[in-house]
Amino acid sequence: MISKIHSTSIVVADQDAALDFYVNTLGWEKAMDAMVGGVMRWLTVVPPGAATQLVLAARGAMGSENLPQAGYTGISLNTPDIDATVEALKSRGVRFKGPVEVMPWGDKATWLYDLDGNEFFLVEG
Repeated sequence: MISKIHSTSIVVADQDAALDFYVNTLGWEKAMDAMVGGVMRWLTVVPPGAATQLVLAARGAMGSENLPQAGYTGISLNTPDIDATVEALKSRGVRFKGPVEVMPWGDKATWLYDLDGNEFFLVEG
């Protein structure tokens, strides 16, 4: 049976710039970086200790023309201390949709954007 989600994809304009943002700004790790068929770069990143990878897909690669333009991704990220995480990321230039707020179900959360305007839900938990 299915045991985990391997990856999910977002479209980025520049894979090298996106890689730099996710690794050097967000503190994630590069998981895979390989050429496929000599024309497509398969590039993934992952938060430290996580299993599910985020594919940084160049538009037009591997069917990414079917992925939505930058914006809401439907991807949620967790942090044990949202206030400290938001403060650290803001100091590195990360843009947020708004301040941390308490969600109707009681968790503290906000939304952040990558370089391409892909939006991620960041929740404490």
